[in-house]
Amino acid sequence: MRLILLGAPGAGKGTVAKMLTAIDGSVQISTGDILRAAVKEGTELGKQAEAYMKAGDLVPDELIMGIMKERLKEDDCQQGFLLDGFPRTIPQAEQLKDLLAELGITLDAAVNLDVPREVILDRLTTRRTCEDCGAIYNIKSNPPKVEGVCDKCGGKVVQRADETEEAISKRLDVYEEKTAPLVSFYEKEGLLLNVNATSSEDVVAAIKERLGI
Repeated sequence: MRLILLGAPGAGKGTVAKMLTAIDGSVQISTGDILRAAVKEGTELGKQAEAYMKAGDLVPDELIMGIMKERLKEDDCQQGFLLDGFPRTIPQAEQLKDLLAELGITLDAAVNLDVPREVILDRLTTRRTCEDCGAIYNIKSNPPKVEGVCDKCGGKVVQRADETEEAISKRLDVYEEKTAPLVSFYEKEGLLLNVNATSSEDVVAAIKERLGI
């Protein structure tokens, strides 16, 4: 499968991606992952990206597209891929469309994970993360056995600074302004699959039905 996963922070893109890649061996790709990989491998584009990242600046779209092109040409993408959190803006979507045409790749769908704002706020404000191993908990549905202590490594389990209600509200506002217009973009392209994503299992079932798998 070749999919784009759209959705606000906390909509469950990462969870859904893991469930989907287990079906047919597709690879999950996020811009963060490919940027870090390019920097680690020391590619020419990776070195350029590293300079921006070290300076605390956003990596320019043209550089991200160059790194994305390198990634999509790798062997593991031939089985299929899920773009997680990319594109983020209309200009990125337009450039991605041109890149995929250049590579002869056809998308199956752009899946929008639709979750009410109040559900996302509840999900993220109750999420806790281990400072040491990164394990994720939820104080309502999946708390650590000992409050504040990671089950896996014994590390300290905390609320991330970007997961307070105020911080999440700001992130959602930015998403609505910058990224939500992608829904209309992919609807016009005839690729949009809008799914109620309150349940990750329902999302996977809808995608499998759409793709006939």
